[in-house]
This record gives sequence, structure tokens and C-alpha cells, in this order.
Amino acid sequence: QVQLAESGGGLVQPGGSLRLTCVSSGHTLSTSAMGWFRQAPGKEREFVAGISWDGHASYYSDSVKGRFTISKDDAVNTLNLQMRSLNTEDTGIYYCAAKESPQSSTVYRLRGAYNYWGQGTQVTVSS
Repeated sequence: QVQLAESGGGLVQPGGSLRLTCVSSGHTLSTSAMGWFRQAPGKEREFVAGISWDGHASYYSDSVKGRFTISKDDAVNTLNLQMRSLNTEDTGIYYCAAKESPQSSTVYRLRGAYNYWGQGTQVTVSS
């Protein structure tokens, strides 16, 4: 059984930083393309960042480019999202997702491309 578990969310002031972690059990991330999505209240879940299975490619939404960094640590089966210069529009539930059998050096931005999802971690940016 594949399980993805996010952690690291919380309450942070505007301009602050957080580091989200997604740990996989029952599934190796070394052969998976991975992504981070978020869902704000009343809005659809949206793509935030993605990374290819081999780590050679990454992609960010325009709203987080230059502030967020996605990374994989295959040795410990973990996906990370370093978030800096947070603002109130970054508030939402953050989900990690994994895609099996990805193409080399390909980042997937559509929700439907992913096979597995975590339960999410809440990020609240507020003064």
C-alpha cells in the first residue's frame, strides 16, 4: 500500500519561510516524478512545483517561481519544498503527489497525471 505523508506546514508571518516534506512508504520515489499542489479555500487544487524522476528537470508555477525550491532525496524516499518570502496568497493545503512510470526528465503539471496523493499539510501565512 502506497502512502505519502506531508509535514512541515504551520502558521508563518508574511516574508517568512517553511520547509515541507513528503515521505513515501510502500513506494520508491527514485523512479517517480513528483509534484506539489495546493488548494486555497474555495479554489481548485493548483500545481505549485514539480520535479522529474531523475531530478534533472523542475518546473514552478509563475506565482512561486524564484521563491520555492523543490527537491528529491531518493536515499530517504523524501520530497521537499523549501518556501521563502511567503505571502498571504500562499495560504492553503499543500499536497504532494507521485507519478509512476514517468518519462525521463519530464515534469507533470496536471493533477490527473499523478497516481498517488498525500493527505496534505496546512500552510497559513498571516500576520
